[in-house]
Amino acid sequence: MSAPSASASIEISAPPEAVYDLVSDVTGMSGWNVECERVRWVGPVREARAGARFRGSNRNGRRRWSTVCTITAADPGRAFAYHVRAGGVLDVAVWRFEITRTPDGCRVEQRTWDTRGPFMRVVGRLATGVADRASHNAANMRRTLENLKAAAERS
Repeated sequence: MSAPSASASIEISAPPEAVYDLVSDVTGMSGWNVECERVRWVGPVREARAGARFRGSNRNGRRRWSTVCTITAADPGRAFAYHVRAGGVLDVAVWRFEITRTPDGCRVEQRTWDTRGPFMRVVGRLATGVADRASHNAANMRRTLENLKAAAERS
């Protein structure tokens, strides 16, 4: 895959398995993810495994939107990723968490790839109010990882 459009990383004093449990619990994501307001499963599969789908309801100020995501990687203690689509069909992004064990816990790297075409770039800007998605994501990722760290370290 090409270079991510945004990324951030953090050291967390918690086991990789515990951090993985947090990032792969999509219905609990709104507790630490900055833009995410709510997540619910779509379809019969209701667990973090490749092919499972969920709907994310997001917010930026007064603007709200939702996307349908398909889990593409679910490797306990190591990686969790999902492909985001608007309306379940128009490409938006790929998001990935890589978790690496360290002597004091783990290092988490969150990366995203903007996969929108020209049409979705215009629609995305109107829907979310964000002109520079890469910079916006990078700033939110830092805040999101700080929230994840706090959640993991208090568990």
